[in-house]
Amino acid sequence: PPSGNLHNVVTSAQFISNTDSLLDSYSHASPSGSSQSTTATSSISISPVWHCAWSTDGSILATSHGRPDACIRLWKCQHETIRQSPRTTDPATNDDDDDDDDDESLSGAPSWHLIATLRAEGDTSGGLSHHNMTKSKSRTIRSIAFAPTPPNVRAILAAASFDGSISIWEDFSSESHGKQEMMSHHLDNINDHFNPSNTKKKNMDRIADTACGWECTAQLEGHESEVKDVTWNATGTLLASCGRDKTVWIWESFLPGTIGGDGNGSTGPSGGEGDFECLAVLQGHTADVKCVKFAPSHEQFGDGDEILLSASYDDTIRCWAEDAGEWYCALTLEGVHMSTIWSIAISPSGVRMVSGSADKSLAIFKCYTGLEKNEMEEGRDNSSSSVAAHRGGLSDGVWKCVGKLPNAHSQDIYTVDCAPSKAGHGRILSGGGDDCIHVYREVGGTSDAPLFSLDVSANKAHDGDVNCVKWHPTNGRLFASTGDDGLVKIWRYDT
Repeated sequence: PPSGNLHNVVTSAQFISNTDSLLDSYSHASPSGSSQSTTATSSISISPVWHCAWSTDGSILATSHGRPDACIRLWKCQHETIRQSPRTTDPATNDDDDDDDDDESLSGAPSWHLIATLRAEGDTSGGLSHHNMTKSKSRTIRSIAFAPTPPNVRAILAAASFDGSISIWEDFSSESHGKQEMMSHHLDNINDHFNPSNTKKKNMDRIADTACGWECTAQLEGHESEVKDVTWNATGTLLASCGRDKTVWIWESFLPGTIGGDGNGSTGPSGGEGDFECLAVLQGHTADVKCVKFAPSHEQFGDGDEILLSASYDDTIRCWAEDAGEWYCALTLEGVHMSTIWSIAISPSGVRMVSGSADKSLAIFKCYTGLEKNEMEEGRDNSSSSVAAHRGGLSDGVWKCVGKLPNAHSQDIYTVDCAPSKAGHGRILSGGGDDCIHVYREVGGTSDAPLFSLDVSANKAHDGDVNCVKWHPTNGRLFASTGDDGLVKIWRYDT
């Protein structure tokens, strides 16, 4: 039976929600610790929230929203400080506790503030009424990813769009002090914008769009149709994208503060802007490519430091490797899932992968060295293997399915995530079409045959499909989820 507990972090405040649609959802933790929510009724169409991404330090959460109000929203958490009442003199001891040294402040419930709403040029203007917004051009953002830039470098965000483009956003807020002062003036009243009776709401996005300091500095084009996912490598020197056109693109990026980047990496004017160049267009999948993730090569694939894994509507996962500057398909994982593979996640060590599929199952993969692969395949007919060898041949390593949870959800599994190393617990998150979020923990077995157990579940976590779940990068007790109900929820996980 499940052993953990899930609580909604946001108690006195609202769920992060689609503010433009005024669809407020208030969460109140029940005495038992389980979460419950009520949603205000509205005649305005809901914009699904497709994806979310944490900044490298976890200070900002970005969310991508679909039509009718397609945009990217950036949220920041602030803890309200509550000062304790002064202590009084104890008559029994005549001790006066009202000393400056005894004054204590407590950190109250977290309050999530909308700090920016990003739209590409030509998209919906925040100055329009909502009636006009729905008729304006909007660009559904399917996936977003923060670049792993150093702390002293401005934040950079990549966004995959249904129109076939990838937009790159950079935070120049430190160079826009005047604008930031204006933004700060409005942050004090930010929660009022979640109130349907607030007549100032319609101006919120106009303020955020013009005052937040974020700018779209590049737009990458090449995909013939919807871009489904984007992801950065560990150093920010590569950006990968995939789409409905069955292709995987790898872009070389020259970001401020990274290898080959312009300027000294500061957030000032000398930091420069990022630049991008297409390195490879990878073809091999026979249907939509849903998800891409970089992983370390461990010197087992080609001569590059990293490999790229892609999951597809064709029920396969492909492993792409680099050799002498050329990318090739090192292997294809097939026969593990019987339907679309919607999502893959890589463990912090880079030697384990988890996949979620429309066949309602989770699969656990382990990366083996080339030597281990040769030992496993000795005396076995390679033609019967579920791993199809490509140009890499026997010199490459191999990924092998070492475990499977056949009924992890009752409907399609759309999203999976592995806890980061700083979480310290190695749990697996999953969400899907059954509106549920599950947390799985490893309970035994070996690395070649691990055993997992359902640790805790949140039934009806969203009023509709759960599209994305993401662990906080530094706090293993927090994760975010997004759904078709237009909401973003922040959860607290107690082991």
